Amino acid sequence: MAQRRFSFALTFLALFALTFAFLGFADALPNAVTRDPSQEVLGSPVSGQDPRGPDYLAQNPESPIRVVAKTVGLDATVGNPDTTDVAALDKALEDGAVRYPTSALLNVDGTVLLFGHSSYLPVVYHQYYKTFNGIQKLKTGETISVYSGTAEYRYSVTGVRVANAEEENIELPASGKHLVLVTCDSFASKSSRYVVHADFVGVFAAN
Repeated sequence: MAQRRFSFALTFLALFALTFAFLGFADALPNAVTRDPSQEVLGSPVSGQDPRGPDYLAQNPESPIRVVAKTVGLDATVGNPDTTDVAALDKALEDGAVRYPTSALLNVDGTVLLFGHSSYLPVVYHQYYKTFNGIQKLKTGETISVYSGTAEYRYSVTGVRVANAEEENIELPASGKHLVLVTCDSFASKSSRYVVHADFVGVFAAN
């Protein structure tokens, strides 16, 4: 009986080896699965937990350095001035988008408020005047990515509207994590602006 079992095992192994060799020759073996780092979730959008430590979200706010919305061709650097002086903020807009200094940072509850120029003149000599061109075309559910130096923070668009010249304030919820994009001629001007609201989705590995 033992000899029959041994013979059966040898026969099975031989058939397995022949089958594996045939599949390899026919290039029919399954490919190795590769990981897409951009889809690696660092934190849970439900619990807010982060594998970098239980207190990471509360103790390590991060500054945004780039904002991307692929569906409308937006890809701009983000400055983080430490003053609310109008002249200084207007100067910062010449380098791209600007986070308003008193708005929230990434990783904490509150609203990240980003401003950027937009212009639809036929001839624009300075490209920074077109930083936020097209944000009014964003649709509900589309993704806006805001990058820190270590991660990608994704937001889902919840609404786009026009704020008229007489509107003094833009609602900035303090609970939960939110993002607001606003077109801006000048921080001192009163003019109609496009306003995009988005809610936090999750933290992802930056690619």
